[in-house]
Amino acid sequence: MRIIVNRDKCAGCEECLSSCPFEAIVIKDDKAFINEYCNACKACLSVCPEGAIIEIEEAEEPKTVQEGKGVWIFAEQRGGKVASIAYELLGAGRRLADDLHVELSAVFFGSTKNEAEELIKCGADKVYFCDDPIFERFNDEPYTQLLSGLITTYRPEIVIAGATPIGRSFIPRVAARLRTGLTADCTSLAIDKETGNLLQIRPAFGGNIMATILCPNHRPQMATVRPRVMKRGEYKADRRGEIIPVNADNISSRTKVIDSIKEISDIAINLQEVDIIVSGGRGLGDPKGFKLLEELAGLLGGAVGASRAAVDSGWIPYRHQVGQTGKTVCPKLYFACGISGAVQHLVGMQSSDIIIAINKNPEAPIFNVATYGIVGDLYKIVPLLIKRIKEIRGVA
Repeated sequence: MRIIVNRDKCAGCEECLSSCPFEAIVIKDDKAFINEYCNACKACLSVCPEGAIIEIEEAEEPKTVQEGKGVWIFAEQRGGKVASIAYELLGAGRRLADDLHVELSAVFFGSTKNEAEELIKCGADKVYFCDDPIFERFNDEPYTQLLSGLITTYRPEIVIAGATPIGRSFIPRVAARLRTGLTADCTSLAIDKETGNLLQIRPAFGGNIMATILCPNHRPQMATVRPRVMKRGEYKADRRGEIIPVNADNISSRTKVIDSIKEISDIAINLQEVDIIVSGGRGLGDPKGFKLLEELAGLLGGAVGASRAAVDSGWIPYRHQVGQTGKTVCPKLYFACGISGAVQHLVGMQSSDIIIAINKNPEAPIFNVATYGIVGDLYKIVPLLIKRIKEIRGVA
């Protein structure tokens, strides 16, 4: 149902303005007008003396993309090499496809056939592959044109991509062209066993809850997934699949990418690529505590991370931040030192292989996701760890 104003009846008396708790009624060309803030609460229906505010029933919008079949992942490439997020999407996509008993396909632009074969070895049944030079450097326009065209032609039921700068840039354009929904920054995906709908799970309301979002009436169901929250697809050197060449003759672009510059902070430290992370939070009590964590990380060949509280306190630069508003990581070993375990932080690291939590508070939420938990003073425990590692390695 929708609330509208019959402009022929409206006298522009403004009696209705104060009735709306959402400030959704405004005067436009001397007539009342209901804007996009309307929540259909119906508080205004009985206010108008002319009876100009009415409720109408809207017809359900038809699906612009017909029911399809199959799960697709968009595989990014960086400098001609398959990006790590593509392998993570293959792991998630393989699970979804198996639940639906359908094929898993990857869409891959701007690289070589050898790289496309790597996608098959990591779980793809098919790869839609285009090696046209226009795709060597990322550009929104040609990427959007070709991907939306392929989806319209082959009609997959699910399309997922990485919530990377590339995915965040052009995947919303694809969804808009197809007139379907898109859930951004998902941390988990699953299939509803009863309906077959994609359950798209992501943090909401500042990370205070985990929301499950559905797109039941339009296809394809589209989502972007945060890097490092999904396990990589299983690699099998003898896996066989089909590589389908895609023609880009009709693809054009009004713009051209001349060059791209890598961010300096990514060169200095990339938390998403290291196997061991030692993170500190507000429980350190002092920025000097990070010197201790740096020593432990250095001995282990890892990197230093931090919670948002530590970054907001100015104890360590933002590039070290792990969590919803920082980096999402999935190392083999994650130390959480003095981190309570707010959901915003857990979203960014809970898929780590092994989590070791050190905290004075035995009720800290971090212990709910920890593989091993140590209740105690980190300023006593971490030096003991450092001492023991040095003894084992024969370091003075």
